[in-house]
Amino acid sequence: MTRKPTVLVTRKLPTAVETRLAQNYTPRFNETDKLYTPEELLVRAVGADALLITPRDELTADVVEKLPDSIRAIATFSVGYDHINLVATQKRGILVTNTPDVLTDATADLTLLLLLGAARRASEGEAIMRQGTWSGIRPTELLGTQVTGKRLGIFGMGRIGQAVAHRARAFNMEIHYCNRQRLPSEVESGAIFHSDPDDLLPESEFFSLHCPATPETLNFLNAQRIALLPHGAIVINAARGSLVNDDDLIAALNSGKIAAAGLDVYNGEPNIHPTYRTLPNTFLLPHIGSATRETRNQMGFIALDNLDAIFANRMPPNLVK
Repeated sequence: MTRKPTVLVTRKLPTAVETRLAQNYTPRFNETDKLYTPEELLVRAVGADALLITPRDELTADVVEKLPDSIRAIATFSVGYDHINLVATQKRGILVTNTPDVLTDATADLTLLLLLGAARRASEGEAIMRQGTWSGIRPTELLGTQVTGKRLGIFGMGRIGQAVAHRARAFNMEIHYCNRQRLPSEVESGAIFHSDPDDLLPESEFFSLHCPATPETLNFLNAQRIALLPHGAIVINAARGSLVNDDDLIAALNSGKIAAAGLDVYNGEPNIHPTYRTLPNTFLLPHIGSATRETRNQMGFIALDNLDAIFANRMPPNLVK
């Protein structure tokens, strides 16, 4: 009888994913769902054929170099793979796969939630209701920013950016965008292209980040670029925390230059900048852009599709180059 490959699973996954995994592999599940230290991961990886990890698992060059020789593949339960040292995995001949093209709708939906929540001061309103301090409707209570008809600037017009634009058109928003390349006119659907992000910013009454995390985009939204936004602009980030300089955004939120921010991603997660929690004009969510049952199941199935291909000696559909 052919031995089933052994897969170390570093975090608890949706039930449907774990069920399929157990049918085709010998899984080593993390029953406590507690994040493994690098040392714990290395111990548990002994004798395993593959790792199924999440973005919280930092596979540095040192960790990759110490992985057992039995490890053939690393499947990450995410689109991003900046938590894996690819130079080290390539040196070891370990295949790395990710789960692209499955988060679009869930993340775009959440982006609109962030946009509306920030604009309409939803955090403050909910706090009043939960604390039981609401005294009844008043003409000047919790005045927010109207969304309908405003200009939305999108930095990064890939699949998610396009899906956000599609949803924003239902609010009659005027779409402006900056991308590495201009989209075909039929895809633009009337959106206005800016080749330079510094030209996009002054048009962006709402500014939503959807670009990848790269050395070039590190701290992209800093004091200099915030100064280019209209006074009272609203910032939305459901992409990567590293795109934003926290100190500069917080200063702008305190001064009123930025009216509000809707954030789902942060530098140093889960240890976010503590000042964000103290600001009334922040609408904060705990990195749940892909957190629907449908999307998380599909992410797991794609990770398993990749492992299935590798252990059948086929090219995995989502090999990270």
